[in-house]
Amino acid sequence: MSFLRRISTRTLIVLLVAVCAAAVGGAAIAVAAGGSGPAPAPKPLDQAIEDALSATPPDGITAHVTFTNNLFPSGALAGQAGSALMTGASGRLWVTSDGHGRIELQSDAGDAQIVWDPTTISVYDGSSNTVYRATLPADTQTGSTDSGTPPTLAEIDTFLTDLGVHWAISDAQPTNVGGQPAYQVSASPKHDGGLLGSVELAWDAATGVPLSVAINAQGSSTPALELAVNDISYGPVAYSDADISPPASAKVVDLGTISGPSQSGGTPPVTGLDAVQAAADFPVVAPPTLVGLPLRDVRLVGGDTAIAAYGEGLGGIVLVERKADAAGDQGPMSGLPTVALDGLTAHELATQLGTILAWQSGGTSFVLAGSQPAAAAEAAARAVK
Repeated sequence: MSFLRRISTRTLIVLLVAVCAAAVGGAAIAVAAGGSGPAPAPKPLDQAIEDALSATPPDGITAHVTFTNNLFPSGALAGQAGSALMTGASGRLWVTSDGHGRIELQSDAGDAQIVWDPTTISVYDGSSNTVYRATLPADTQTGSTDSGTPPTLAEIDTFLTDLGVHWAISDAQPTNVGGQPAYQVSASPKHDGGLLGSVELAWDAATGVPLSVAINAQGSSTPALELAVNDISYGPVAYSDADISPPASAKVVDLGTISGPSQSGGTPPVTGLDAVQAAADFPVVAPPTLVGLPLRDVRLVGGDTAIAAYGEGLGGIVLVERKADAAGDQGPMSGLPTVALDGLTAHELATQLGTILAWQSGGTSFVLAGSQPAAAAEAAARAVK
């Protein structure tokens, strides 16, 4: 299997997981943008993708990086203003040939370390001496019928056609990223995209290694998230470079196992509002609409978590409910700024790409998240409470 399919695609997923793992502590990831140097010859998008997936994988990756975070507007977060994960920083990237990697971001407030392997990921924020740790879902391709053969041009065309139903996809644009000739493509949601403007991806024209992922908010002239890859080189990487342990004194936040897209086995969820309300040991609230978005699904997962989904696409809203903590502890969200909800106090994380609110009411703990402006998310939360 090529490096892109076997290693780098998973690496990109890991980096996105790192965003979620450290979101309330201020982490965010993306990779970025064109540099000076030669560009490859123009190619149709499907051919550029096929060549990337068929390329000979390198033995490893080493690069300098510069991270810029424009995700959080002024006042969106309280504290940790000096964190490298919040304000941006420069650093290094190491990736081995078998799925181990590390990003180190250096800051006067303390370094940040994002470390992963095929089964786990950890994000260490030196400014708060906290490490967020999660277990990754098992690779469902392991032991499957996947022979490692790259997809055919016809299969790529089918994939692009299916993707094009919901996304407007650009042609492959010749560019240069980190000194490497590369192709770049952008995709914008055709409808129900919430606050997301576009996503951009660039990859090395010779090796197929992803070099650039940028996330742009609607109406913004600069990326919400950017991690510029500079001076990239290919060759064996020692495990000692791709792995590092946090200080023994660090506070550890265990995020558990991140669910994969298709998990089988276990107790099936309870579905339907009436059934969920009857099965849950806490009051479950799910209005028929939130800020004009209709209730699409309600289910009880794991016996203790109710999830209500509103609307379609990226512009939808998800409402997560659990039994309230007797001590009123709202976990990591408790460190965020507060907002009044008609007599209740919620903690709010507002970003260019969406808003998260957390509060407790009537014996239930609520988390509402959506790619919505803060005002719309707050209006939805008021309708719930």
